[in-house]
Amino acid sequence: MRRRKEMKYYTSDLHFCHANIIKYEDRPFNSANEMDDYLIYKWNNRVKKNDEVFVLGDFAFCDGNKANELLDKLNGKKYLITGNHDSFLKDKIFNKSKFEWIRDYAKINDDGNKVIMFHYPIAVWDCQHHGSIHLYGHVHSNKDNHHPLLLELGDNAINVGVDVNDYEPKTLKELINS
Repeated sequence: MRRRKEMKYYTSDLHFCHANIIKYEDRPFNSANEMDDYLIYKWNNRVKKNDEVFVLGDFAFCDGNKANELLDKLNGKKYLITGNHDSFLKDKIFNKSKFEWIRDYAKINDDGNKVIMFHYPIAVWDCQHHGSIHLYGHVHSNKDNHHPLLLELGDNAINVGVDVNDYEPKTLKELINS
């Protein structure tokens, strides 16, 4: 039997434990616990033990201990691009080794594609003129209301937030084809 190839996945703005995000984004949940359980289910339904998941910020709205518990429940090797709501990182109880690395910005290669990751959408990124792909979060489901410049980013800039990606991590190929 052939072994499954390890996959790379991308996601952002999960906002675990954040009850108000349900109202702000009109998420279909009755409580933060219900939302958290669903996000964990969707993640683990896709991600296997040796897969890599790049979280582009706003992972959880909680203390370090709860963030540790959440990360223990999620499959895969996890990497974090910091977001503006990742205050659990300042909690001394938080175990930073739960992530393979934590960075503000990162460049990786995914199946021959240069991928530039940042929590915020940016207008210009490394090798943009050579076809590199910029993945971002922060804006949730907002297309143009508060962030009209999103309309000018072009096809190689992709929102990886859960609010526009069926509440689950997606592969680069899925993001490009959506």
